[in-house]
Amino acid sequence: MKIYFSPASPFVRKCLVAAHELGLADRIEKLPSAAGPVARDQTIIASNPLGQVPTFFTDDGQVLYDSRVICEYLNVLGGGALFPAEGKPRWQALTEQSLGDGMLGAALLARYETVLRPEALRWDGWYEGQMGKVRDGLALLEQSTAALAQRVDIGTITIGCALGYLDFRYPDYDWRAGFPAVAAWFAAFNQRPSMQATLPHA
Repeated sequence: MKIYFSPASPFVRKCLVAAHELGLADRIEKLPSAAGPVARDQTIIASNPLGQVPTFFTDDGQVLYDSRVICEYLNVLGGGALFPAEGKPRWQALTEQSLGDGMLGAALLARYETVLRPEALRWDGWYEGQMGKVRDGLALLEQSTAALAQRVDIGTITIGCALGYLDFRYPDYDWRAGFPAVAAWFAAFNQRPSMQATLPHA
């Protein structure tokens, strides 16, 4: 198996955390990518017209994207329980995955606004709108951390990667001060070997 990889991508990290949890990480070859928010990777476009990471290749050559599809494939391949099969646990985990993905997407867009967009074209209202999604997501999690405890599934993995991305790209954003219960949960979850093995770097 192969995955187009960026060491800073939180969505790639999500896939790799899942692979570690399922005992599959050593079977996945990491293919370096030059994909970015403006310039798509022309090498990837041949397999994925979006030209972005993560793009994944199964052993039989099937191409999968994005992180939701890749993680579900890995879960089936590894015979795991990262995606609960049915009932309330399934819908809870999938909804938490959507929350984490949404927070990640908003944080990425806010970073692009402040780092990549020319200063004269930056829109403060856009930045605040995106970071408002992050804050509101944290507020919801602060009220429901008890439901996250002792669980390792696609919901908690995605939320963990979202919080890790905040630490990586927003070191001056002290989210822990306002959300101590989330901070305590993340402190424990982030010590998992899968999280430590996939820490992002520039």
